[in-house]
Amino acid sequence: MENLTTAPKLNNTLGIWTDYSIQYKVISSLLLFVICVLGIVGNVMVILVVLTTKHMRTPTNCYLVSLAVADLMVLTAAGLPTITDSIFGSWVFGHYGCLCITYFQYLGINASSCSITAFTIERYIAICHPIKAQFLCTLSRAKKIILFVWAFTSLYCVMWFYLSDIQELVYDNITIITCGYRVSRKFYLPIYFFDFGVFFVLPLLLSAVLYGLIARILFLNPLPSDPKDKKKKNGHNNHAINKNTSCKNSRHSSSTATSRRQVTKMLAVVVILFAMLWMPYRTLVVVNSFLDRAYLDSWFLLFCRICINLNSAINPVIYNAMSQKFRAAFRKICGCRKKGSDKPATYSVALTYSVVKDTSIVESTDHFTTELEELTVTDELLSDQKMMFPDSSVYGKVNFSDP
Repeated sequence: MENLTTAPKLNNTLGIWTDYSIQYKVISSLLLFVICVLGIVGNVMVILVVLTTKHMRTPTNCYLVSLAVADLMVLTAAGLPTITDSIFGSWVFGHYGCLCITYFQYLGINASSCSITAFTIERYIAICHPIKAQFLCTLSRAKKIILFVWAFTSLYCVMWFYLSDIQELVYDNITIITCGYRVSRKFYLPIYFFDFGVFFVLPLLLSAVLYGLIARILFLNPLPSDPKDKKKKNGHNNHAINKNTSCKNSRHSSSTATSRRQVTKMLAVVVILFAMLWMPYRTLVVVNSFLDRAYLDSWFLLFCRICINLNSAINPVIYNAMSQKFRAAFRKICGCRKKGSDKPATYSVALTYSVVKDTSIVESTDHFTTELEELTVTDELLSDQKMMFPDSSVYGKVNFSDP
């Protein structure tokens, strides 16, 4: 995390050192420990759910796995060392611990920001440009983007191995070891503001614009679902078949639109909380950059640290609360799933596969998914394909699956 203090002048005492109060140690240690433990467990479950559940391996969920890994890094590299700092008031991990922990702190922070930006762009393409999404929003492409994100942030953060170091703060009554910077804080201001602009302001501005465009498509221009419109468009040929398939497409279109809205709301909440929970700390760094004497109230710093760790811990809670599929997968991993609960999911997978098969649209195997919200084929495309290639055996399958 950014060091908000100026580098001390060695061999000069800094007055009398006062330890944290017992109240501060208990509250800070307890809160941070609970947040870190819950966050680590939750993010590990997100990773296990996507890796062990075949139908959960979608491009969007791959980005969420990347975000979960970044959050784990923040919780372990930033959250846990803060607990020891609150208890002992001094750095206890040594020189190499200072270098590695500082590196992984920034790596997790920057990778999480890039992961949020990546899934925001992916959602925009999938919803606003469904035809392009057929070859842009694929699983293999998502993996390549994630690999690039981690490679870029890993190389970018290497500089902290050279900029970080332990320091001795000499007081009248004690000498404290801290993990700080090699030179004065003013030399780090360009790095601070570059991080603030590239990994915070820019992703938020981009997300605001893209989610605004997504909302216009999903909420102001929903997918058409009126069977009468399709009858007029397709004419009066094969009237009986068109009536049945139009009802099918209408229900599928409504389900797809609803699923997309749910997924978009969930991801938008992730972005909003990212902005809100990082705002106190980012603002403090910017304000202290213009102050002669940095504002370092211990309780406010604790509030900033809690917000940062809460941001990394709360995402699994959001997935569980707002995604039915994540909730079911979490229950399955925890062994809480009831018998017979697989039947609706099996029916949904079979129906989705039937609809995709009926369209005669060839997709790459790495893009195929049984998640309704990942389908980017609109209802009009389904109707057009069926009118161009009427097949009684295919429609027979659709009729057979009718409840």
